[in-house]
Amino acid sequence: MIYLDHAATTPISSSAMKTWIKANEDYFANASSLHEAGEQASQLFITCKKQLAKFVGMDYGDVFFTSGGSESNDLALQSLYLSHKHRGNHVITSSIEHPTVHSFFRTLEENGVEVTYLPVNTNGLVSLEDIKSATRPDTFLASIQHVNSEIGVIQPLASFGEWFIENGIVFHSDCVQSFGKIPIHMGNSYLDALSISSHKIRGPKGVGAVVMSKNVDWSPVHPLTSHQEGFRPGTLNVPGIAAFTQAAIDMYEHLEEKRANAWQLRKNFIDSLTPIRDRLHIEGLSDDSMQLPNILGLSIKGVQGQYMLLSLDRFQICISTGSACQSNKLDSSSAMNAIYSTEQERLRFFRISFGYDTTSEELAYVAEKIIDIAKE
Repeated sequence: MIYLDHAATTPISSSAMKTWIKANEDYFANASSLHEAGEQASQLFITCKKQLAKFVGMDYGDVFFTSGGSESNDLALQSLYLSHKHRGNHVITSSIEHPTVHSFFRTLEENGVEVTYLPVNTNGLVSLEDIKSATRPDTFLASIQHVNSEIGVIQPLASFGEWFIENGIVFHSDCVQSFGKIPIHMGNSYLDALSISSHKIRGPKGVGAVVMSKNVDWSPVHPLTSHQEGFRPGTLNVPGIAAFTQAAIDMYEHLEEKRANAWQLRKNFIDSLTPIRDRLHIEGLSDDSMQLPNILGLSIKGVQGQYMLLSLDRFQICISTGSACQSNKLDSSSAMNAIYSTEQERLRFFRISFGYDTTSEELAYVAEKIIDIAKE
């Protein structure tokens, strides 16, 4: 099998699996218990917080663990909203956010809050000028993703964050697709909070985190919660957290070298598709500072993305037609609706996303099959 759907989920690495097993064997106690076994689990938990915080330039007290990226987005935004809702009645997000982010903002709309959904250009980028135009005196919260999961475009968070901090607007970003693949520094991006996930970086499923700056106020979503300073209830998943941390350590080792290799894989793969270049459209950008190389959004004139997915599946090649969170719906994702003007264009889209172990030989074979299917 050739697996090219790593933006949806990645297989757990051997080192993360070993860490998970070791933690289950030796650190199984409840980290909140007062006995020695509980203290050992608590110390491992704190060690993991310190390590993950270091990757984004923050302190260990700023890290709160969750069950994954979706819950991280929801809890981060809810807790920030509860603490700042008295400051205004207007919030900002983009038209291409993850469904969990859009769900949060739709709920706010139902409760009378005014929401601006910023458009994107044909490359999927949000404009700073649009942000400035949308900002009002009563704007108090904004959430804009770092990397889009379907086309891999990197938003210039620092320029957005600088504007938001000047205007006293709390700024959150969904960094699920960028964490572990490109450098993130919350201070340099003027971020108040970000969301990350384990299973996107070769860690176990069911683990994620919110990093919340100590300089921003937030309120507990669930009253009387004692765990993690009231941020999230429930016994800590210490083995999962330890495996997530190990996966992050592995990903950040030789990060730039891995990114350069991914760019070379991308270039070689696109070159292999030259025979159908006149029918091929590649989403995103060629600028390595504005594009995650691991995610490649494609469309071929005359071929529906769903047909391409099913045809490649016959050869045990796994791709996708976009976000896994939208895969069971018949309607297009928010990103596809924002980027494409017609339903025909949206239906042509499919995504290939590389992983740590993807090889040039695998991609050359996949390119051959894509060309054959396109020529049928």
